[in-house]
Order: sequence, then C-alpha cells, then structure tokens
Amino acid sequence: MAVIHCFGVGLVGSYVAKRLAQAGHEVHAYDPKPHRVIGIQGIEIHLLEPGEDPVEVMVRDCPVDDGFAIDLVVNMLPGSIGHASTTALAASPWRTIDLSFSEFTPDRDDEKAREHGASILWDVGIAPGLSNMLLSEAYRDFGSLKKAEVRVGGNPTEPTGGWNYMAPFSPIDVIAEYTRPARVIRDSAEVTLPALSEKHIIEVPEKGDMEAFLTDGLRSLLNSIPVIEMSEYTVRWPGHIQMFIDKRDSGVLDEVDLQSQWQYDSKTPEFTWMEVMAEAFDGRRVTWTVQDHGSDDGHSMARCTGLVTYCCIIEWLEDPDMLPPGVHAPESLPSEVISRIINMMLDEGVEIIGPMTSHS
Repeated sequence: MAVIHCFGVGLVGSYVAKRLAQAGHEVHAYDPKPHRVIGIQGIEIHLLEPGEDPVEVMVRDCPVDDGFAIDLVVNMLPGSIGHASTTALAASPWRTIDLSFSEFTPDRDDEKAREHGASILWDVGIAPGLSNMLLSEAYRDFGSLKKAEVRVGGNPTEPTGGWNYMAPFSPIDVIAEYTRPARVIRDSAEVTLPALSEKHIIEVPEKGDMEAFLTDGLRSLLNSIPVIEMSEYTVRWPGHIQMFIDKRDSGVLDEVDLQSQWQYDSKTPEFTWMEVMAEAFDGRRVTWTVQDHGSDDGHSMARCTGLVTYCCIIEWLEDPDMLPPGVHAPESLPSEVISRIINMMLDEGVEIIGPMTSHS
C-alpha cells in the first residue's frame, strides 16, 4: 500500500483518487470543493481554503518528520493553480505526476528538480499524454517523421443545440485552450499560429461531420520528435467554435457565463475520441484511434484521461526507479510501460484501434 496525495479531485481527479482508494492505497485529497470524494473509504479529505497552497497544507497535515509518508503526489489542479503547485513540488525530493494544464510547463523547473532530487512526470492525460506516447512509438519505428497529427475532443454524442458542448474537465482550462496561440511545427521549425485557426471538417466514424481547429496541445512534442510538420487539433461539433469566435470578436464573451453554460451534465450522453497519425519519409503511415463513451465508473474523458494518469501511478509505484530526478514528458516512458498502459486501458473497455507497441 502506498500513501498518495491527490491535489484536485474534480471530474477527472476524483476518478483517479477513487481508483487508487479502491486499489487499497491510502489517498489524501486536497480540494476547496471535495464533495465528489467525501465518504469514500480510503480517502482522507484536506479542505483547501481560498488561496491556500496545497503543498504547504500537505506538509502541515502530513509532516514527514513525524513519520507520515509521501510516496507520490498527483497534481490534478487546473491551470495556473496547478502549475504553481508543481513548481513548489520541484523543490522537494518527492515523485510527482502532473496533470495540470497550464500555459507554463513544468520542464522549466528541470534544473531545480534535479538539484532537489524531485522527479516529475507531466502531461499524463489522453492528449497531451497518450498521444505523446503513441507518437514516440512511431518515432522509434520510423525514425524522423514527415508528418504527425493529433485530433482529439470530448463532446456530447450528438449536437445538443446552443454551444453543442459541455466541459468534461475544468471550463477554465477549456477557455485557456481556446485563447492561447497554437505552437506547431512547419518546415521542421516551431511556429506560432492563432488559436482556433486551420478550421476544417473531419468525419468521425459513427458520428459524422465534426470540426477540428488548431490548439496549443503539442507542448513537449515540439522538442522531442524530429518532424517536418506536426499539429494538434481540438474536435467539436460544427458551429461551436464559430460561436466562440463571434462572441469573442464582438466583445460579448463572458467567461464566467461560459463556465456556467459549459458545466458537465451527467445526464447527457457523451464520448471522447482521438486520432493520432504519423507518416514516415518512405511513405509508411500509422494511425491510432481511441474512443470511449463512459461507463459506470466515470464519464469518457475522466476514463481516457484518468486511466492514463492512474496507469502511470501504478507503473511508478511498482518501479520507483522508473524515472530519475528531473522533469520528464510522457514520451520519455519506456516502450514496455507504454504497452502496459495501452493494455490496461483496453482491459477497462476503452477502444484503441491501431498497432500495439512492438518494443515490449
């Protein structure tokens, strides 16, 4: 049994915390609104007051000097709040799995982490996360790539009217995703393009026409995979992103109102879909598709994202030396670990079509 400290137990974080508790681990949950895990056996609640630093609360409530263990910290807080926590964790000799999605990425703290003996694995969701792992497998097989593309989105299973959307994780992070310029690779160089550009229609099997547009989701892949052209696109029902653009450009976009309108509704059927494609210089091409429609244990994005996080936790607990001190992206994981993550997701009913890893 391990002692695991979970920062943030929202829609995705609560899924991970519950899975860990069900597996027999001692889980400490830190959140200002921990209602999703209250009363769950094996989870101890640490209520965060406004402005409180979860790292400071963890050290206060579970002081290592008094014999408390900190086997692993899982940071699932949103945006800048989550980034601040990971930056603080880089100054302590613990293992951290980071699912926060901030404009500022943890790799900037690599030197500090190595200096303090901290090991951080970041961006361990579906995309970024599993998408990185799959592209790293393509790179291992093909060498430098001619082209790589990721298309991903969590959406209602059919248009619902209005925004045709509900946020399966923090709406704040979705808004940030729509407003940050997109960093992509063109002609082997990193360039920045306007967020939401290159809008185009794609066909999603069994769903029909959907819309894809550029977002800033490549992150560590910008520097880890040699490629001529690489892009990540978010997928939504047609009309959604144009409504956002129109409201933004007319000055009537109200982010507080959006958070209310995009709130997740458990009664609305939904699904998560991702396509990852890589093309070699000799014409070889590989494509993976990942799809889930949710299950009794959680909605599809919690499962697709949370299972990747959960699998990384289990792998690191079983092999404490899996990663040395420093900050590590998901594509740095060994092939055999990636293979086990894929197989665990398949066992949990997530549909993954494409070649399984050939290096395990």
